[in-house]
Amino acid sequence: MLAVKTFNSDLQIFRRTLRLMGNRFEISVVGSDAVWADNCFDSAVAEINRVEKMLSAFNDEGQITEINRKAGIEPVKVNAEIFRLIERSLSISELTQGTFDITFTTSEVTEIKKAAKAKAPKLPRYSKVVLDHERSTVFLSDSSMRIGFGKISKGYAADRAKYTLQLMGVGSGVVNAGGDLLAWGLQPDNEPWTIGTADPNQDCQPYSEIRISNMAVATSGNLEAESAVIDKKNPGKIDPKKGFSVSALKRVSVVSPTAELSDAMATPIMNMGVNAGLYLVNKLQQLACVIIDDHDRVYTSKEISYLI
Repeated sequence: MLAVKTFNSDLQIFRRTLRLMGNRFEISVVGSDAVWADNCFDSAVAEINRVEKMLSAFNDEGQITEINRKAGIEPVKVNAEIFRLIERSLSISELTQGTFDITFTTSEVTEIKKAAKAKAPKLPRYSKVVLDHERSTVFLSDSSMRIGFGKISKGYAADRAKYTLQLMGVGSGVVNAGGDLLAWGLQPDNEPWTIGTADPNQDCQPYSEIRISNMAVATSGNLEAESAVIDKKNPGKIDPKKGFSVSALKRVSVVSPTAELSDAMATPIMNMGVNAGLYLVNKLQQLACVIIDDHDRVYTSKEISYLI
C-alpha cells in the first residue's frame, strides 16, 4: 500500500495496485488511518473477485454458464443482480442499434455469410434474449446464441468496488480499472478529482483537464486508425455509399455517472463515427464524450463544457 501525504491536511491518499480480471487495478481512498484503508482495500478486492466469478462464462456452476448451456432449450432462473445487468445491457443494445451487444453465436462467420445472402432483414440478435420479469428468468431463443460480459464486466466491477468502499465509510476515492476511472468525493485539499486526457501523439501532453468527481470515464482506442496516420498512403477509409475517404476515430473517452455505462458506450461511439456518436450522446442526459479522429481533430459533446 502506498500513502501519499498532502499539504495542509491530516488526510492522506492511500493507494493499492494489483492485477484483477486480467487488468491493472489501482484503488485509492482518502483517510487518515492506514489500517482502516487496508481493510477497505481488502473488501473492494473481494467484491471485484466476486463479480468476476459471477460473470464468468467459464464457471461451470455459474448462472451465465447455465444460460448459455440451455440456449434454445429452456429459460434459466437467475438472481436479481444478473437479471438487472442483462436488462440494462439489452437497453444499451437497443439504444446503440446493436453496436453494443453482449450476445454472440457459436458460428459467427457462418451467420454473417447467411445474413449477407438473405433478402429480408433479420431481427437484431440481442432481441432474441427473452426476459421474464415475474419469474426472473433469462432465455436465449436461438440455440447457437451465447452471452458474455467481457465488454462491461470491468466497469461493473469498478462500480461495485466503489459501492463497497462507500459502505465502509470511504467518502472520497478513485477506482482505476485498467484505465477506466471512477471517482467520488474530493481530494484532501478539497479540490475535485481531475483527469488530463492526453494527446494521442504525445501521451504525456494533456489537451484537456476534465473534472471527474462523482463521475466515471472510459476510453476506447483504435490502433488501426493510429497506425493509418503513419501510413500517409492510406490516410482514410472509403465510404462505399459515398465513394470518398472518411476519417476513422483514434480515441473516444466517455464520461457518465457509472463505469458500467461509460465502458459500454465507449466502443459503440468509436464504431459509429463522429456525427452519429455525437448525435447519440447529445440526446442523452448525464453523458458526455471527447472524440479524436485520425487527423487529430478533437470533437466534444455539449455536456463536456460542464466538466472542464
